[in-house]
Amino acid sequence: MKLDLELLKKFENNIDTIHPENGKIPIKILGYGEISLVFEILNDPNKLAYKRIPIFDNESQVKRHVWAYNEYNRILEEDVGLNMPEYDIAWFKDDLGKIKFYCVQQKIHPDSVGNKVIHNISIEEIKQLFLKVMREMKKVWKFSKYNPIIDVGLDGQISNFAIKDYDPENLKIDENTELYYLDTSTPMFKINGKEAMEAVLFLKSAPSFLRWLLKALFLEDTVNRYYDWRRVTIDLIANFFKEQKPELILPLINLANQFFRKEAADFDIEPIELKEIQDYYKSDRDMWIIFQSVRKFDRFLKTKIFKKEYEFYLPGEIER
Repeated sequence: MKLDLELLKKFENNIDTIHPENGKIPIKILGYGEISLVFEILNDPNKLAYKRIPIFDNESQVKRHVWAYNEYNRILEEDVGLNMPEYDIAWFKDDLGKIKFYCVQQKIHPDSVGNKVIHNISIEEIKQLFLKVMREMKKVWKFSKYNPIIDVGLDGQISNFAIKDYDPENLKIDENTELYYLDTSTPMFKINGKEAMEAVLFLKSAPSFLRWLLKALFLEDTVNRYYDWRRVTIDLIANFFKEQKPELILPLINLANQFFRKEAADFDIEPIELKEIQDYYKSDRDMWIIFQSVRKFDRFLKTKIFKKEYEFYLPGEIER
């Protein structure tokens, strides 16, 4: 992949983490992650999507993550059989010696992403899309089930899948529709039970006074849930509340349970109940609101009181 490091360096030198689209290098925001911003640089002929991940303190951490990222992508693509856009990594040190790190993907059509698609297709097509996502996820858990060494995790939210060969003039979901999987910047796989990535780094976006608590109470469970197909499916279905499609929750629960019973019977997965989805979504929503409020307070302290740089982008209000 052709990467322009000088352009990224210019972007970093003129960064505005509070109003990201107001920097000297014009960008368009494509999405927000828990610790990252996904954007494209306007007028860049390479048509790339950049995910900025400002969590690394030294080269040893970077090298471990680069290896884990590349291996995770290779496993998903070659061993598991998922389709993914072309990918790469860019990193460098700025003039102060701080590490700047980007995961890069070939940009896809923004309207091809699952959370956009579901607002432009019929309920029956949404069900078909959901089944296709479940079948993509089955590839992951089938690989892990029969591999004695490697266990692979996945974030199965609908926004992490996109329509391959998307045609905005002829959007339809049928038996020939293929999907891309997008979210590979967090390399979730274990070798002999040990995480390939250094998961604690992903707490860097939390205020320093909270990290020890988050590590002690939430980190292990949060990471492990991505290795549990049932819990990933609960997250996938609950996300339809966020996407303002509550009428689909019960049909998707029924579809998931039918899928587990018929197409994934050898995994012996317990049926999902409506209350589980409701409780999970409420807990996730409340935690997100609290976490973002604390991060905003942390940003205020660093930028206004201590006159320091705040490395992370924070999303605006999200309807949930």
